[in-house]
Amino acid sequence: MELEQKWDKTFQKSNKVDHSKVTFKNRYGITLVADVYVPKNAQGKMPAIAVAGPFGAVKEQAAGLYAQTMAERGFLTLAFDPSFVGESGGEVRNVASPDINTEDFCAAVDYLVTRPDVDEERIGIIGICGFGGMGLNAAAMDTRIKATVTSTMYDMTRVTANGYFDSMDANARYKLREQLSEQRTKDARSGSYAAGGGLPDKLTGEEPQFVKDYYDYYKTKRGYHPRCLNSAQGWNATSALSFMTMPILAYAGEIRNAVLVMHGEKAHSRYFSEAAYQMLKGDNKELLIIPGASHTDLYDQMDIIPWDKMENFFRGSLK
Repeated sequence: MELEQKWDKTFQKSNKVDHSKVTFKNRYGITLVADVYVPKNAQGKMPAIAVAGPFGAVKEQAAGLYAQTMAERGFLTLAFDPSFVGESGGEVRNVASPDINTEDFCAAVDYLVTRPDVDEERIGIIGICGFGGMGLNAAAMDTRIKATVTSTMYDMTRVTANGYFDSMDANARYKLREQLSEQRTKDARSGSYAAGGGLPDKLTGEEPQFVKDYYDYYKTKRGYHPRCLNSAQGWNATSALSFMTMPILAYAGEIRNAVLVMHGEKAHSRYFSEAAYQMLKGDNKELLIIPGASHTDLYDQMDIIPWDKMENFFRGSLK
């Protein structure tokens, strides 16, 4: 496995942290690649945060920005590429799994607890976009995760099974299953996996605003990265199949540790966070709606992402 050694992030390198690349395996034997950010001159055991997302992105994008910024604020952080994506291992490429991608978060915790500079009782996670839902699923399963932040969250199982804004009924869902099952047959016979298609190379101007926002991030200098499948041909066409029958938030109500759910007021995806928050129980759960913010504003807009709120949340919860 050859890893890129030069700085190839979509954000500037900070002089306040030390950066290194690491690898570790999840319990399916897949090697994950991550960037670790450590505050300069750090001493002793530190609180740690693992970061992943958005769905279809790589660690050189929003996850890395979150990780580096939180390291500047005193946390040891890790931004990882999920299985089958970016520099991480796994074949076939560009597929997702509600199980394996949840496990990726837990594997990141496995790695963090082995580090002598991490306090294993003070580990949190940040899940961005589709990895917000994965993060909640991980927090429901793994009690080592003491605090969870979701930012501009998608519930990928809900949107895949029901369509945007729950527009699909059972008949539409069955038709989609038929189409994807037929594609599996084609893939099996051809010995290759068809791409599902990503964002268009050019906009017509007729697209929904959220598609324009995605384009502005993934297809321009702002957020483009050559290893990002959202910047290229997208997920494999059949990648969505398992998400249609495996609701990842089924046990969100059993999360006992702290959760901060953050979303933009103007985001098309806001309903995912609001619904997830309604599932959570206990007085250590909070929903934060950022006035005027869109879905992708919370990917990289430094003056919109509530850094102080996140820092205070983790300091209060990881103690």
